[in-house]
Amino acid sequence: MHGENWYRGTADAVTQNLDIISRYKAEYVVILAGDHIYKQDYSRMLIDHVEKGARCTVACMPVPIEEASAFGVMAVDENEKIIEFVEKPANPPAMPTDPTKSLASMGIYVFDAAYLYELLEEDDRNENSSHDFGKDIIPKITEAGMAYAHPFPLSCVQSDPNAEPYWRDVGTLEAYWKANLDLASVTPELDMYDQNWPIRTHMESLPPAKFVQDRSGSHGMTLNSLVSGGCIISGSVVVQSVLFPRVRVNSFCNIDSAVLLPDVWVGRSCRLRRCVIDRACVIPEGMVIGENAEEDARRFYRSEEGIVLVTRDMLRKLGHKQER
Repeated sequence: MHGENWYRGTADAVTQNLDIISRYKAEYVVILAGDHIYKQDYSRMLIDHVEKGARCTVACMPVPIEEASAFGVMAVDENEKIIEFVEKPANPPAMPTDPTKSLASMGIYVFDAAYLYELLEEDDRNENSSHDFGKDIIPKITEAGMAYAHPFPLSCVQSDPNAEPYWRDVGTLEAYWKANLDLASVTPELDMYDQNWPIRTHMESLPPAKFVQDRSGSHGMTLNSLVSGGCIISGSVVVQSVLFPRVRVNSFCNIDSAVLLPDVWVGRSCRLRRCVIDRACVIPEGMVIGENAEEDARRFYRSEEGIVLVTRDMLRKLGHKQER
């Protein structure tokens, strides 16, 4: 935080943590976005950075031109030096080799450490800066001729070498929902079970997920879903969904294409479809979400794509207690 304010931008977030970063006396600094999903061997990108003699290297990949306005878009020369960089342009320039694609920044950067510190100190003093890598830092480096592009396929880690490189920006509700459901599909594009490149994560000490029949003898069914430790599903149908740890689904429910975050409790006879249920929400008995657009928009947040977000505060405003 800057004084009593939150980070003013992505660059300011790094600036305010330079005291921690500088303790390691690193020669290079890798800067990553926290809302992207991909597998990458950063050592390959670092080698590319050193071999090109770059001061800054930006990972990039082609994206459909109709989607490119959501990204920083660049043009490169024959040596992959970035010669033009525009952050989230209204009319993205096309790649010379493919008029249907734009070359987009992935928000993955390698910097010479000393150069990064110098840039951030200058940016911090600039009152006219938005203190953002895409809007301020990268365009400045590009103008100085110090930035190079790194094609993501060169360092992307994939189980299938013939597959398209997998990278998802999950900065929107739609993208977050879709990326989670992708992982629950029969053959997900991102292989979380690749033993040659395991994904390290924090694993809580939880009991295994449990699937039980209800008192009426209904067994329910779970298909094409990811169900985490500590979950209990009794006599309900769960299809193409992701259940985070400690989710409880009571009897006679139908959960379809939903993402339930940790500690969600779903009462009996609920129907949840195309939705994201926030952490620790208590869904009351008989609630239906995702079947009536007008009703969903009135009660909760409904995206243009029809994905419904439900939070504890939204449920409280409807008069539903959130304590079990």
